[in-house]
Amino acid sequence: MNQVKRPENGYQSRIRANVIRLFRWNGAWGAATALMAFGPKLLWNRTLVFTLLAVGLDVAVGVGMILANKNYLAELDELQRKVQLNSMGITLGVAVVAGVPFSVMDAYHVIPFHADIAYLLILMSLTFAVSNLYGTRRYR
Repeated sequence: MNQVKRPENGYQSRIRANVIRLFRWNGAWGAATALMAFGPKLLWNRTLVFTLLAVGLDVAVGVGMILANKNYLAELDELQRKVQLNSMGITLGVAVVAGVPFSVMDAYHVIPFHADIAYLLILMSLTFAVSNLYGTRRYR
């Protein structure tokens, strides 16, 4: 069976453009963060000025990513915005509720490994993905 592809309306094309823009900003922030994290050791032998420049770049690109997220949310319809904001709220709550005890357990050597921020970012990513999927399916 051949499926006929429907032409996009203005709203759909704006959302697609915002998703692509958001994806690019997230990718740029990931690259800037990797440069900041690995550059001092692997690329410039811990030279302070380059490390500070990498931190500045990471923060600047991070601000761009935040603004791209804000613009993306502003373009969504009410239901999609509700799902996204609920997912963000749940993710923030999980990060705080899990992150603080995780940090305290590390400080008092309750856990046998260092409480690295990467673990919290993974938890946040999974929480956002699951809550977003749940919210999207809930309102279908």
